[in-house]
Amino acid sequence: MSSEPAARSGFEELLSTAERVLPGGTFGNTAADVVIREGRGSRVWDEGGREYIDYLIGSGPMLVGHSHPRVLDAVRAQLELGTTFFANNRPGIELAAAIAQAVPCADKVRFVSTGSEADAVAMRVARAYTGREKVLKFEGGYHGYSDYGLMSLAPKRTGNSPHPIPDSAGIPRVVQDTMLVAQFNDVDGVAALVREHGDDIACVFMEPMQRLIPPRPGFLAAVRELTEAHDILLVFDEVVTGFRLGYGGAQAHYGVTPDLCTLGKAIGGGFPLAAVAGREEVMAVFDAERAGAGRFVPLVGTLSGNPMAAAAGNATLAVLREPGCYERLFAVGRRLVEGIGEALARHRVEAQVVGEPALFDVVFASGEIRDYRDTLRADAGRLGTLNGLLRERGVLKSENKNYLSTSLTDVDVEETLAAWDGALGTLGR
Repeated sequence: MSSEPAARSGFEELLSTAERVLPGGTFGNTAADVVIREGRGSRVWDEGGREYIDYLIGSGPMLVGHSHPRVLDAVRAQLELGTTFFANNRPGIELAAAIAQAVPCADKVRFVSTGSEADAVAMRVARAYTGREKVLKFEGGYHGYSDYGLMSLAPKRTGNSPHPIPDSAGIPRVVQDTMLVAQFNDVDGVAALVREHGDDIACVFMEPMQRLIPPRPGFLAAVRELTEAHDILLVFDEVVTGFRLGYGGAQAHYGVTPDLCTLGKAIGGGFPLAAVAGREEVMAVFDAERAGAGRFVPLVGTLSGNPMAAAAGNATLAVLREPGCYERLFAVGRRLVEGIGEALARHRVEAQVVGEPALFDVVFASGEIRDYRDTLRADAGRLGTLNGLLRERGVLKSENKNYLSTSLTDVDVEETLAAWDGALGTLGR
């Protein structure tokens, strides 16, 4: 016990240093007082020594849990051989082959380092391949931190469609002229925009499961039909859903195959790695000899296809290929969703669980949640309070997501549900 005051003092000193050298005292991802020291399996420990069951999992990459032995072994083996080469390497080639085998749309793969990069590059590919300039996205859809990605991610007013609203200062106004905005799960709205602007639209760019909101039955298939009828590319942003909703990602889970997709998070096993993947004829724009006049897209990245990241990714995918892996993940998710739903009813808290078993959260609103505008009815303040109450009880989660990992145990589930019950009991008073 005597070491606890010293640990606390060291933690406070670290927070003070962060405040001095980081804008807002943070990396921009989490609250300033969330400073994680280590992670093993389903749990993390902060610099103050507090233990948490982890539903943040690095904002998604640690799908098989922290410090998985097979991932660590693969990384150590590659570490002895070298950390980066700026050249083709065996782990990267093998990872590309594994992705091509798993993901329905992926004939070819091109690596980058982050999901934001992948999304920005995929938009460029669509423009190069089609010779058109406009991108149709969905209000509330997150596609990274490029100028194009930060359009109508979180508009505070709902009258922006079809014209986007920038979510950041510093974005040139001309970017708005290249984007169109539709409502998720609204087939008629998408069809109207395609009829009006179809000859100018390079792609429909979308999360197949938008943040936490699943597609309504038939929505993705209808968008696929519209894009094919108008020679528009369909791009799925699967940075989050890739290898999370199933080994083939959301496109396999929902049974709709796009022309291109972006991948990230899980494929790097906790290291910076992402990818653009798609049909061979579209991906040919990366090949100067095959692209054709005016279609070539040069793409160079110092760490793209980094062997350390690829080794971690290969090991992660090997774990996910184990028989029963996804069945267990979804079974754990269903237990949590059902238990949280029961706790909400027991404590008479007006809220609902939204999402899929592997990725969900509570939304403090009644009525169907089918698009971004429906989420504006939610009480964000209550969710923030809930997140704090859960942290006090040893459960760490994203601001508005619960990411599950395959490392969660029955004990984790029981302790998690007890924490939710206590937190919702306090919240409902």
